[in-house]
Amino acid sequence: MQTQSSLQSHWLRSYYFTRAAFSVVWISAAILFAGQSRAVAFLLVVYPLWDALANLVDARVNGGLQANPSQTLNVVVSTVTALAVVIALGHSTYAVLAVFGAWAILSGLLQLYTGVRRWRTDGAQWVMILSGAQSALAGGFMISQSFGIDAPTILDIVPYAGFGAFYFLLSSIWLVVAARRKAHA
Repeated sequence: MQTQSSLQSHWLRSYYFTRAAFSVVWISAAILFAGQSRAVAFLLVVYPLWDALANLVDARVNGGLQANPSQTLNVVVSTVTALAVVIALGHSTYAVLAVFGAWAILSGLLQLYTGVRRWRTDGAQWVMILSGAQSALAGGFMISQSFGIDAPTILDIVPYAGFGAFYFLLSSIWLVVAARRKAHA
């Protein structure tokens, strides 16, 4: 019989792996379709919508939206970001990058908070804490790039998504190793 702790660990491993896999697919599509404006627009809107959906599902699995205020707020922030990206697409790629930068800051800080909160009950959250902090810093960088001379493209967002994939995959692997150590102890 599995304990609540082992069920939670299994959920987080699957959740983190799924998020990493999505990011890898998104990155591949972004590189493949970088020159096609409709595909790029779709990808730019889908990315924050996926984040909203992932946070929504994870919050519901872990006690509901009320029990997970940082993820609830992240659902709202990511959904609003998707709408802001739609609007920014009508203005310029500079505006899109600025929107992504602001989103990276907010969602990164919310992820950092979620990681700190989960550390107490689930452990192994140092990767998510680091990821949240780096996301916030990357957001600041994206905003500064949005004031640059060179017109941004979706490829300017790919490294951000790449680091996210790396951190989610590392978290998943870390939890697998921790579960195996615990099982053999």
